[in-house]
Formats: sequence, C-alpha cells, structure tokens
Amino acid sequence: MSDSADRLVLYADYVCPFCYLGTRSLERYRESREKPLEVDWRPFDLRRGKRTPDGSIDHEVDDGKDEEYFEQAKQNVRRLQEEYGVEMAQELAIDVDSLPAQQASWCVKQEHRAQWAAFDEAVYEALWLEERDIGDPDVLIDIAEDVDVSSDDIRDALADDERRAELEEEFDASRRRGISGVPAFVADGRLARGAVPPERLEQLFAGAGASNASR
Repeated sequence: MSDSADRLVLYADYVCPFCYLGTRSLERYRESREKPLEVDWRPFDLRRGKRTPDGSIDHEVDDGKDEEYFEQAKQNVRRLQEEYGVEMAQELAIDVDSLPAQQASWCVKQEHRAQWAAFDEAVYEALWLEERDIGDPDVLIDIAEDVDVSSDDIRDALADDERRAELEEEFDASRRRGISGVPAFVADGRLARGAVPPERLEQLFAGAGASNASR
C-alpha cells in the first residue's frame, strides 16, 4: 500500500445486488477524492448457512427469506438504481452461486494483483449487466482471459482445495470481525453498512462515525 493512499476494506459477495450498487457508489466517491484510495476486498458468503459439506447450496434450507422479503429487496434495489443512476439487467440473482467466482477472485487477488480490480469489476458486470452465471467455470475463464489472466490459473484455482480452505477461513474471519451482512465498508476502524451514498463513505475518512442502518 502506498503511504500517500487511504485504505478502505470492503466486505462483499458478488451475488448481492447491494454490493454491486455499493461499488458504484464507491466509484463515485473515489472520483471525487484528491488523495488516492486503496480498496482491500474481503470475501463474504451470503449463502453460508445453506451450504452442504461439499459446498453446494441446499435451497430447501429455510433462511427466513420469503416472497415478501424478496419483493422488498427488489424495491430497495430499484430505489438505489434510481438514486445512483445505475443500470442493472436484473434485481436479484437468487439461483446463482458466487462461491466459484469468489474462489477465482481470491486467486487473482493473490497471484495477479495488478489485474484484480479489472477482474472484480468484470465479474459484477457479467452478473448484473449481462445476466451471466458467475458460478460457471467457463464464464469465469472468459472473464479472466479478458483481463489478461491465464485460463489455466483459474482452472487450477477452482480445483485447489487449499485455496478453497483459505477462502473458508476468510469467510469465518469476516464474521469474527463482526461482519454479518454486506456490503460493509471499514476505514480506520469505522464501519458503514449497506450500499451507502458517496457522502457517507467520505464521512468514514472524516471520522464522523459509522452508519449502522442497512440500505
């Protein structure tokens, strides 16, 4: 990290529409800054409570999210789309599993750091703008090749049990740090939860305290 840059930790899951909207707000905030901002992405698994031991999702598990919950979520997504001027091809991605995308992204972050931001952006765009299945290894390989990351590296990452174990530890570490939902932005120990507007992110660095209200 550059000594001249501020640092923001972003906890996110690609299948969370509010994470995508949060990254749009973050980009607007970064463009308004004079000082550089380095973003440290930390993976978070929204489907963790529904996973079987082999990592697949058991959609029969009751997580308390009913039709009313999803309809409210869609309304909130539409509201923030309008507020931030963001186009999206879909409001929710309930049936998409982000675990392969997070495993691939974790590899790119560690092994191809210069390409990680482009890869991260491309994964979001593939899901939320193009409605592609980011749980499909072939989709992830296409994304990687578009940002000059070897397809072999992605194949190896997706088959690597040790890398998967590292990712699982990151999921656990996020929860130990008190992260219970995403997106979550942390700067200098201050926290903002939800797809907060750019001015809320600015407050994190101004030391004005954290917002605990989920958007």
